[in-house]
Amino acid sequence: MTPLELVATAFIVVGTFFGLVATIGIIRLPDLYSRLHAASKSDTLGSVLSLAGLAVVLGLSTESVKLVFLLVFLFVTSPTAAHAIARAAKEQEVEPIGEGSVPWIDDTEEGDG
Repeated sequence: MTPLELVATAFIVVGTFFGLVATIGIIRLPDLYSRLHAASKSDTLGSVLSLAGLAVVLGLSTESVKLVFLLVFLFVTSPTAAHAIARAAKEQEVEPIGEGSVPWIDDTEEGDG
C-alpha cells in the first residue's frame, strides 16, 4: 500500500466515522436544533473527508476535479441549508426541548400583559 493510499484510506475512514456520528446524533438528539447541529456539522465534515479521500485515490484527473467541486459545493450549501432550516424553525416558534429558556423570547414580555 502506497503512502497516498494510506492518506486516502485515513480520510475515508475518518469521514465515515463522522458520518456515523451524524447519523447517531440525528437519531438520538431530542429536538430539531440539536439534530440540525449534528446533521450540519458532522455530516458535512464526514462527506467532505470522504470525498477528499476519493479525490486523493483518483489523483490528478477530471474525476478528482469534479469531486473537489462537489466538496466545495457541499461545504457552502450544507451550513446554508442548516441556517435556513433553523431560521424557519425560529420563525415558526419551534421551541427547543430541555432546560433553560428560549434565547430569542424575552421573559419580560410575558410578565407585562
